[in-house]
Amino acid sequence: MRKNDRLHLTHGFGPLYDGDSEILILGSFPSVKSREQAFFYGHPQNRFWRIIAALYGEPVPGTDASEETIAAKRALILRHHLALYDVIEECDILGSSDSSIKNVVPADLRPILRGSSVRRIFVNGKTAGKYYEKYLEPVTGIKAAVLPSSSPANAAWSLSGLTEAWREALFG
Repeated sequence: MRKNDRLHLTHGFGPLYDGDSEILILGSFPSVKSREQAFFYGHPQNRFWRIIAALYGEPVPGTDASEETIAAKRALILRHHLALYDVIEECDILGSSDSSIKNVVPADLRPILRGSSVRRIFVNGKTAGKYYEKYLEPVTGIKAAVLPSSSPANAAWSLSGLTEAWREALFG
């Protein structure tokens, strides 16, 4: 395989939610690091966990892939009645590049929506927003608010700026 070949990949791990989850946050598709860890926002430079911790006044979970860190991240999400997943279940992708995504198979959100109290959906970044609007909004009937991406590729936004934008969107 050549360096620039896209791979057809499946998501690799399930959603995070429980019956008390009220807000669903969707990314586009897991990064290479997230796929390696089989958990959300695994790249240490992704600011997602720092944003969530700041929003709820909690300590930031570690950046390693240990069972303890993943358990702390899982507990942080569920403690605040959040749910996590991604818009895309399968796609062709080059590394972690959202701009390389092709041949999308959207995620099935129905089990999450049936098994939780989710009534509001947010997408983490414009790519997730584009694919949500195209594939999932017609199924869910719920309009998603687009949050500025927590990805390190979104260098135009500082951590404090992201946190305030997310705070305004989630808590108004």
